[in-house]
Amino acid sequence: MTYFTVLWAISSQISRAPHNSGQLEERSSEALLEDHLKARAPMDMRVRPRREEEESNVNRSYCFGIHQIPPISISSSSSSSSKLLASIVKMGHYRTVLSLIKQLHLQGVPVGAYTINIGINCYCHLNRVDFGFSLLGSLFKRGYEPDVVTFTTLIKGLFAQDKFSEAKELLVKLVREKQIEPNIVTYGTVINGLCKLGNTKIAIELLRSMESLNLEAEKMVQCYNMIIDSLCKDRMISDAKNLHVEMNKKGIPPSVVTYSSLIHGLCNFRQWKEVTELLREMVDRNVPPDVRTFNIVVDALCKEGMVREAEDVLHVMIQRGEVPTIVTYSALMDGYCLRGQMEEAQKVFDSLVNRGLQPDIISYSSLINGYCKKRKIDEAMHLLREIRRKGLNDTVVTYNTILHGLLENGKFAAAEELFNEMLAEGRIPDVCTYTILLDSMCKNRQITEAFSFFRLIQKNELCIDIACYNLLINAACKDGKLEIAKELLNELFSNGLQPNARTYTAVINCLCQEGSLDEAKELLMRMKDNGCFPTEVTYNVIVRGFLKKKQTYEAMALLEKMRESGFSAANSTIEMLVEVLPTREQDPTLLNMIRKLAPKDT
Repeated sequence: MTYFTVLWAISSQISRAPHNSGQLEERSSEALLEDHLKARAPMDMRVRPRREEEESNVNRSYCFGIHQIPPISISSSSSSSSKLLASIVKMGHYRTVLSLIKQLHLQGVPVGAYTINIGINCYCHLNRVDFGFSLLGSLFKRGYEPDVVTFTTLIKGLFAQDKFSEAKELLVKLVREKQIEPNIVTYGTVINGLCKLGNTKIAIELLRSMESLNLEAEKMVQCYNMIIDSLCKDRMISDAKNLHVEMNKKGIPPSVVTYSSLIHGLCNFRQWKEVTELLREMVDRNVPPDVRTFNIVVDALCKEGMVREAEDVLHVMIQRGEVPTIVTYSALMDGYCLRGQMEEAQKVFDSLVNRGLQPDIISYSSLINGYCKKRKIDEAMHLLREIRRKGLNDTVVTYNTILHGLLENGKFAAAEELFNEMLAEGRIPDVCTYTILLDSMCKNRQITEAFSFFRLIQKNELCIDIACYNLLINAACKDGKLEIAKELLNELFSNGLQPNARTYTAVINCLCQEGSLDEAKELLMRMKDNGCFPTEVTYNVIVRGFLKKKQTYEAMALLEKMRESGFSAANSTIEMLVEVLPTREQDPTLLNMIRKLAPKDT
């Protein structure tokens, strides 16, 4: 494959990317709010100025709802026009709503607080909370008092733009100055925002503070659900289960959402017994599992290759009156593909139409991935052509899957053709694309080309993750280029990335191969200091390095740490240990160490 054709293509795509233009001249949202609060309270309530944002395609006229679309006939009645606007908001046409508000104003229709709140909501959905605050200023000037809905919307908008500090500061000021009395929606908005930003601990503290409000249990369950779901996604399953127990003790009935989140978390830890217990508990409490609950279980079982068990769950699902969706069958197809049973996966795919379902891009991608793993590239390419024929929107993921399959099978010319086709279709390569290309270069020992490609990606300021670095570090180590590997390792930190166990292990192995054992041991300590714990592979690599140089006592010290960490020695490590026995037959400590470190099944 002509990799520099690929490099040029990516470079040219970047150079054609549109640049941001237009200056924002609006007065800061916090300044407007500050004026209002100062008028209501003498104390200093200054809010930090907002950061300048370089959002594209938005100018100052946009703040007033001006949008270039044909005029729409709207009622002169403020009440009926507000209902119309609310309906359009539900359809997600936020820019249209802002344009209509402008038309109302130009036609002399009174724009009341309700309509302004709708405008604020639209700006928040468009990630322009600063313009939302500008409309808040308009609300003040018209003599209206913002209510809890207004401020809850603005707080939600701040969280949507990851402005946690500003959202927190706004809520504290409003409560302290008694501007609003937060309701369950306000608290729910804040809890949801905190969970999405990973601040679950603060969300739990806020949940505790809500207990004094004596809110209805049905309303509290929503807040518990948000936190439990966040904890499960963060793999903090024990904390999630504790909150579930707390709900039961406080008489807050868990909903199907609560159970589904917990089941998802338990499935991720393969705790099938507890999953079964929760499903039974749902039935006993008359909280029947819904389609999402069943899909979670089917997907989890299929990812573990337990397709037969997933089929059993599917039958139960149908017996209980739940209709499987395209998501259900796509998960089942994934399971068969994982096991290499492509005939079964194809049968499921072919049965979709008979079941009244239309295959979507996810279904096609699952099958394409399965065929690529089985090295059946022609079948994968046939499916890609079928996707286009049916008018489905293929994604960069679809192309990445086939690109990887072509490169793995050495079809470089076809891979280049597909890559050019991908660009022509307007699919911009992502970090996975770069990783696939780098991986292919490294496997084909095109190290120089791989490094050139890597530096071009960096030069164009494209996203690079730890996987790209690991590929290059590993390739450099295998090629005996230790200094380059060390340089890349140090470069990681300056780019804000953290090396993982694979990164450190590759460099430690290279150091051991070069005989730099002291440096290898030093890097092992540095690895621990940086919060990355050595794996079983890491320990085996460095132990073998010391044994190779006949430094038995150093090796034994590392073996002891390895044992304390709950790891076993690999067969190759055991063999090297046995080789030193003839010269140390009288050392019972070493013999005992070997017995303890031997894998359980040997």
